[in-house]
Amino acid sequence: MGFTHIEFLPVAEHPYDPSWGYQTTGLYAPTARFGAPEAFARFVDRAHRAQIGIILDWVPAHFPTDAHGLANFDGTALYEHADPRQGFHPDWNTAIYNFGRREVASFLVNNAMFWAEKYHVDGLRVDAVASMLYRDYSRKQGEWVPNVHGGRENLEAVAFLQTANKSVYGANPGFAMIAEESTSWPAVTKPVHEGGLGFGFKWNMGFMHDTLAYMAREPVHRSHHHEDLTFGLLYAFSENFVLPLSHDEVVHGKGSLIAKMSGDDWQKFATLRAYYAFMWGYPGKKLLFMGQEFAQRAEWSEARGLDWDICRFPPHEGVKRLVADLNRAYRNKPALHARDCEPEGFSWSVVDDKRNSVFAFLRKAPGEKTVLVIANFTPVERPFYEAPVDSGGYWRELLNTDSTLYGGSGIGNLGGVDSRQGPDGGHRLTLTLPPLATLYFVRDT
Repeated sequence: MGFTHIEFLPVAEHPYDPSWGYQTTGLYAPTARFGAPEAFARFVDRAHRAQIGIILDWVPAHFPTDAHGLANFDGTALYEHADPRQGFHPDWNTAIYNFGRREVASFLVNNAMFWAEKYHVDGLRVDAVASMLYRDYSRKQGEWVPNVHGGRENLEAVAFLQTANKSVYGANPGFAMIAEESTSWPAVTKPVHEGGLGFGFKWNMGFMHDTLAYMAREPVHRSHHHEDLTFGLLYAFSENFVLPLSHDEVVHGKGSLIAKMSGDDWQKFATLRAYYAFMWGYPGKKLLFMGQEFAQRAEWSEARGLDWDICRFPPHEGVKRLVADLNRAYRNKPALHARDCEPEGFSWSVVDDKRNSVFAFLRKAPGEKTVLVIANFTPVERPFYEAPVDSGGYWRELLNTDSTLYGGSGIGNLGGVDSRQGPDGGHRLTLTLPPLATLYFVRDT
């Protein structure tokens, strides 16, 4: 299907299955649930032979208080703070590491190095970074202790994260440190020597929440919420972003992605396909959670496997085929990926067409052919739709989520269109936009 990386929920040893690994007790031990440590090493090696990178979720933000874990390790608060206002996490009923203690910080930094050097994984996605950065995270007044300056920032956690990122990047060229950071903490992906936290990427939680809210709306209401898809571009280049559609959005009664889409069954699948193509064109790296690549209908659960058998049904096979084609387009067209984190790689073509719920933008890279991404998020076909482009010539239809190959209605542009020059000297394409569809066009001449 063309994926470049597999990201695992935490594989370090943990006592409680429904924690999905996020209640870690043995940071240095791959969980025995799936085999011996050597088996995990073999898996990473085989993935690398298949040119697939491995990223692990890593949890230095908290740890469970089980007697066989690190809590009260020698009869004292050795790894955590003795004061529960600093050493206890109310959200997860867990302990919090004392990041200001050098031995604890070294224990954690060395663990990050361990996964890189012992198992040769290619990246760590650091869980719950926001809970580490703020002393008052999920706490009421009086339930937290200010820092030495009287502020809410956890200065010791900041120093730990900076040290971890410097150490891992310094010793492992090509490694990726990724922050799940849900606030607007500045400079998460800036280098430490520039005052940043030193991560390579940050999850874009705003993109996930805004766009999923938009897709859940009935198309007739989307014109009143146009900014759900445009607002993100105001900050899209403030950090190096990953666009996640994460496990947190498909559990605990939230339903699957396909269930979140509005409309009847045909519209749900059409909207999901259009959404995926919009996301693959949008600046930032792309991440799907398991089952989303074929539109699993059931909400995810750690207690059962994925419903692979539904791929025999055409709508699900169509989504699977589309995701594979999106991955290939993304990899093969540098304009779609080379400047994911730079404003020079993006410009709006159509930004304010609220009435029709149409969005269009150009993706660019030096010396590469520009790609036009245009999305119609209403179930209405729009013939003779005009979209500005940056150059004249023939623009080939590279991808169309309404193709019958994916389960769509087959409306399109007969392979491509020639641009025409307007009275202002600019170039425009006159297009047919299928209902609930996203199209890619690439300038061929």
